[in-house]
Amino acid sequence: MSKTKFAEHSLTENELAYIDKSLNRQPNFVELSMLDAQWSEHCSYKSSKSLLTLLPTKGKRVLLGPGYEAGVLDVDNGQILTLHIESHNHPSAIDPYGGAATGVGGVLRDILSIGTRPLAVLDSLRFGKLDNPNNKWLLRNVVRGIADYGNCVGIPTVGGEVAFDSCFDTNCLVDVVCVGVGKRKNLVFSEAKNPGDVLILLGGKTGRDGIHGSSFASKDLDNMDSDRSAVQIPDPFTKKLIIEATLDALSTGFVSGLKDLGGGGLACALSEVSDKGNTGVEVDLNRILLRESNMDPSDVLISESQERMLFIVKNGHETEISNAFAKYDLPYSIIGKVTDTRHVIVRHNDTVIADLPTDLIANAPLLNWPKTKPLYLNSVSNSKPDLPSNIKETILRILSSPSLASKSWIFSQYDHEVGTNTVVKPGESGASVLRISKDKFIAISVDGNPSHCFLDPYNGAAGVVAESMRNIISVGAEPIAMLDHLQFGNPSNSEVFWTFNETIKAISDFCSYIDLPCVGGKVSFYNENVKTNKPIKPTPVISVAGLIKGSNNIRTRKINELYPLIVLIGETFDELGGSEYYSIMNCSGLVPKLNFEIEKNTQKLVRDAIKVKLLGAVNDCSKGGFIHSLSQMCMVGNVGVTVDMSKILTSCKRWDDVLFSESHSRFITTIKPEHYNNLLNISRNYNIPISVIGNVGGNELRIMDNNDLIFSSDVNYLSDFVYSSISKLMDDGI
Repeated sequence: MSKTKFAEHSLTENELAYIDKSLNRQPNFVELSMLDAQWSEHCSYKSSKSLLTLLPTKGKRVLLGPGYEAGVLDVDNGQILTLHIESHNHPSAIDPYGGAATGVGGVLRDILSIGTRPLAVLDSLRFGKLDNPNNKWLLRNVVRGIADYGNCVGIPTVGGEVAFDSCFDTNCLVDVVCVGVGKRKNLVFSEAKNPGDVLILLGGKTGRDGIHGSSFASKDLDNMDSDRSAVQIPDPFTKKLIIEATLDALSTGFVSGLKDLGGGGLACALSEVSDKGNTGVEVDLNRILLRESNMDPSDVLISESQERMLFIVKNGHETEISNAFAKYDLPYSIIGKVTDTRHVIVRHNDTVIADLPTDLIANAPLLNWPKTKPLYLNSVSNSKPDLPSNIKETILRILSSPSLASKSWIFSQYDHEVGTNTVVKPGESGASVLRISKDKFIAISVDGNPSHCFLDPYNGAAGVVAESMRNIISVGAEPIAMLDHLQFGNPSNSEVFWTFNETIKAISDFCSYIDLPCVGGKVSFYNENVKTNKPIKPTPVISVAGLIKGSNNIRTRKINELYPLIVLIGETFDELGGSEYYSIMNCSGLVPKLNFEIEKNTQKLVRDAIKVKLLGAVNDCSKGGFIHSLSQMCMVGNVGVTVDMSKILTSCKRWDDVLFSESHSRFITTIKPEHYNNLLNISRNYNIPISVIGNVGGNELRIMDNNDLIFSSDVNYLSDFVYSSISKLMDDGI
């Protein structure tokens, strides 16, 4: 093969030698292209797979865990909930509109390919600071891509989170979570188990977009112009038809397997379904519908053109399936069959151009990178900033910082109510709530905290899981499963891989302790700043799903005077490392430590209190601290509060520590006076302190320190100030 074509591949010398030995020959160029795609970090998880096995994956509701297109949970009465998380980081850094849109499209296909209807999506987005015009451009177009795709398909974007940090300059993070619902009896898997079954490719024609997309996602961003062709082209209108056609085809009972075409294209889809089914496949590339003429066979195999699904159909029932496709006027082609050879055989122009063992393609040799504790962690200190002289100015500055301010500029562009199943809407709580049957609801949250994880990877990662769980608890749900998306720099950097190892260990330890199974996830390496070559801060993103039975158990952060007493559950410590306050004040500090037992008992306390109807509004304390959580409740409820800071149970000595500490295991809630003793009894059962700290009423958020008023703001003014923060920045200069 030519040196030019060989250079297009990212396989190492060791991997090439392994391939030669396994085949007892050298692969040809087409075979090498297939292996290069499937053995990319994006598809193979070769740097992370051995560590991911540490995560707990079993649970009473878990039907299907990691390794398939989506996690599957039993939510009773034959109904299932499906969950998946995906990212499109590198594509979005180059083409933010197309990259974000196809990120949504990909995760919708994952949910669909398990046999369930996509119900809603959430996004978790991270960008550099908004004083950089390029970051504004990225944010504007990523949001537009997500909005346009979801709105066109008719899938609501019901929540998420957005944060800003200079480490994400040039390398934004675009994560999308999708939830789906269906019937257990209709589950289908990405397996080709039956020799003789027919392979049918449905959907968009195959083009040159997305070629080497999986390899592109598995290396550092270096040449954005040359990598632009690796970004796929979105087509939400075709996706809408594919969803309906797929569900119709599945209802015939003649689909024995289903796989979406994502990373690695057809090459990876063929190897994965045959490897899982312990079979082989044989395909003819001449039967594939092409968007462009004169495509190289290797490009046809690894193209990541969007809106394509691979159906494995029971032999003799092609007509029933094709009728379902014809109803929606969708193109399809019968491209091959399942065999018993345990090989992927590819023909073109009546010639075999690739013949590879399925287990070789689907199972890349695993890597074990060295690990070294980062030197910077040895210099983290608990230094404090000077106490600000202007309390009001400081509080308003923190509350209006882009990472904490209202994201209404973003979610107002999303259709979050299409489908009429959205019960708790964006901004009303830290989790979204969706109706899945008459009186059954699911809650879904997504959270990350790279600032905490940078200063303390272990406690930071465990804390992210805890925060995402608290958001689920706050709406009245029982957490039933989680997803993780782990985003780091280059794994060959021993300091990066050490932080990755600590992150996995923390998530595994806490989830095992609190009995929260991981049902799926994603790993994204090679996220680094193009200009500085520095890795992003460790960014595990956690999505937790919960179940609610009965609409009377749903809670939001919306306060009102029917529940006039404000109660703080938990204790506040001097833990401001990685906080938004310390970030603005340029301090490092010590990250909040997560006490597993206290966190578990605090969550149980709140769940029990909601079940017996003691609590009105509920909001967890996390990013931005107590003052941020309290202000959210005032703004959502459009009512004032008066709180006495001296009543807060804390070891902190300064007002800024009390208000901005991000200690875990805390909730703010409201109760009726006659319910206090009942709540106190529950808290004593779990040995968790509670403090009555104030009252709901008036039109101002007022913070007292005994008899001294230290902060006050009209709630309407505060809302205008906080809700307009991002829009003002976006309108300034671009």
